[in-house]
Amino acid sequence: MTPISNHSSLMTIASALALSVTAALSGMAQAQDYPSRPIRMMVPFAAGGPADLIGRAVAPGMGAFLKQSIVIENRAGGGGATGVDAVAKAPPDGYTIGITGPGALTVSPFMTAVPYDPIKDIAPIMRVGSVNGVIVVAAGSPYKTLGDLVAAAKAAPGKLSFGSAGAGTTTQMAGELLNMEAGIKLVHVPYRGAAPAANDLLGGHIQTMMPDLPGVLALIQAGSVRALAVTSKTRSVYLPDVPTTAEAGWPNVLSDSWYGVIAPSGTPPEIRARLNAAVVSAMGTPEFAEQIKTQGALVAAAAPKEFSEIIADEQKRWKRVIEVTGAKME
Repeated sequence: MTPISNHSSLMTIASALALSVTAALSGMAQAQDYPSRPIRMMVPFAAGGPADLIGRAVAPGMGAFLKQSIVIENRAGGGGATGVDAVAKAPPDGYTIGITGPGALTVSPFMTAVPYDPIKDIAPIMRVGSVNGVIVVAAGSPYKTLGDLVAAAKAAPGKLSFGSAGAGTTTQMAGELLNMEAGIKLVHVPYRGAAPAANDLLGGHIQTMMPDLPGVLALIQAGSVRALAVTSKTRSVYLPDVPTTAEAGWPNVLSDSWYGVIAPSGTPPEIRARLNAAVVSAMGTPEFAEQIKTQGALVAAAAPKEFSEIIADEQKRWKRVIEVTGAKME
């Protein structure tokens, strides 16, 4: 075997350094030119839902910062998996991003096969908002407190039911988490969204549901449904008189939802930084704060590292709930 000369080694190292510098300069140039055309924001749910509305709240400010339009594209299906997969499979050039809630990243992958890896294929850009979860019953229900509901469920295992916005959603997980922590068996009834579940709650077909607050806030304010507890660490600013699950005796029943901007994992760091700066700029506008408020949501910033940690923590939590309760995608 012929030994490599020092001269050859130096040439090899010099060539490698030259390629690294060229790649770095190319990435910097790409980021400086970015964006040169409109950007698609994938919303993995139908128009009118929380993810869609929050996406439409953040998009104008991002567009103003980037000096390009952000075009909303609704790609519903699979409990959010279809839209998230569209982001994961898009060219990692910053021209396809998404806004999603937790279900497609922290629940669905542990209940069914999804066509993407929620960690390896997705780059978290920024969490922008959160919404309180809430446990509700119909106004005419005999259950006045969460303790009343749990006691009734213990007295009649498998006889009471809870509705969700669909199998694999965080609204199902909230009910399964209550089952696990309270030692009860509420039967899960999945619907195609929170609205039809609320209709059946009002009609007495199900006894309770654990939706995101924005979906039932108007019903609570109108007196059509009763809020027993918010599934948050602190009381909701929208329901200051409603106790938390901790105050009701079940401190681990926590199921707030969040919404955040994501990109394909291969997106260059310089472009991710530009997108992050655009989101931060958008979140600082009065228009964004007002639109978030009208949705019953909260401004909840989390930079990429923290956002990644939130996703990882929730994956562990919901995976355990799924394993303990045997929750399935019906």
